Amino acid sequence: MYVHEGFLGQRLRVIPRPAVRAAHDQPIVRRLLVTDVGYFPHAAQHGRVRAAGAPETIIIVCTDGAGWVEWGDHEPVRVARGSAVILPAGVRHRYRADVDDPWTIWWAHVTGSDVDDFIATIFADDRGPIVELHDVFAVVQSLEEAVSALEQDESLPMLLAASGAAWRMLAAITSSALRGTAATSDRIRHVQDYLRMNLDTQFSVPELAAMAGISTSHFSALFRGSVGRSVKDYLKRLRSARARELLITTEATVSEIAQAVGYEDALYFSRQFRSINGVSPSEFRRQSVSERLSPS
Repeated sequence: MYVHEGFLGQRLRVIPRPAVRAAHDQPIVRRLLVTDVGYFPHAAQHGRVRAAGAPETIIIVCTDGAGWVEWGDHEPVRVARGSAVILPAGVRHRYRADVDDPWTIWWAHVTGSDVDDFIATIFADDRGPIVELHDVFAVVQSLEEAVSALEQDESLPMLLAASGAAWRMLAAITSSALRGTAATSDRIRHVQDYLRMNLDTQFSVPELAAMAGISTSHFSALFRGSVGRSVKDYLKRLRSARARELLITTEATVSEIAQAVGYEDALYFSRQFRSINGVSPSEFRRQSVSERLSPS
């Protein structure tokens, strides 16, 4: 028999359903609305079974101990400290605290069109409902802000405050999902940092993969999943950003800037620059000078 609530030191707020329905007609909160939110410390015997899922998406963040979750037709999966569980609305699920090491959790029920967009991104590429968080503190801080707002009252200003906090929470969780596990993300970030510091050097993808200690094909897939772009496109945009900075802040020639950002051929550099910025490097410089000289 699972315990739903009543844990020593818990915090809990549930918005009355008439107020939830009324909020669906309000701008902003109808895009992302917190309907339930709380904190359950050392929640021994805690658990829920929802054969038809919940009307809202459920977010559970485990900050201590452990738990278990199963959803749809999947086998139960252990939820470790520092992980978030995302259970989309309408999906059959069961979750519970670990018997020997009960979890401590912050949780929220959220609904709205923005939630749907976050869910679609989190679950893309067959990612499951458990996300290893890269910044647990930021996620918990947002959940605590949502709880604190609704502990004041259920007025529109407080609903808006809770919605803003929930948006930041979901953004942080989604970012963690895209970046992958912390170990993998650290390797990709190491490569990104190296690229930023060595824009004037020529790289091959196999060389970068070797730097990360990952096979070339796996590295390319992980890089795209973490950054959202291929290595080639990411590097091109890094070089373009640095070139824009040099065009604005220095009097270096286009050829010199091309060399500084890793292009031996100034004409090829100009074509690459135009493909991103819509103008040639020279025209970009002229526009920047004109904007600085024009009266504000």
